[in-house]
Amino acid sequence: QVQLVESGGGLVQAGGSLRLSCAASGRTFSSYAMGWFRQAPGKEREFVGRINRGGSSTYYADSVKGRFTISRDNAKNTVYLQMNSLKPEDTALYYCAADSGYVRTDKAYEYDYWGQGTQVTVSS
Repeated sequence: QVQLVESGGGLVQAGGSLRLSCAASGRTFSSYAMGWFRQAPGKEREFVGRINRGGSSTYYADSVKGRFTISRDNAKNTVYLQMNSLKPEDTALYYCAADSGYVRTDKAYEYDYWGQGTQVTVSS
């Protein structure tokens, strides 16, 4: 069992930056690949990016590639999402999720545990 708590969301102007954090409970954080997703009002949950267990490999949705960076600190049981050059279309509720599987995936249903989300609003 893993419990995830996101933080760091807020209101930012277009072109600005935010760093989201996702703190995990338990001693098995490093056993999970971690993903970030987002969901805007009236839209489906969208994959943002994923990081492997050791933090050596990441991949991103095309919509955020080059602007967002995922990292993790297994000693602190925390995964981060650094968001730069934010756009109004990045406005959404952002979730972190843990995946016990070993196949790289951008499908939300493949992830086992989810946080409650943190709101990011980008004004134009």
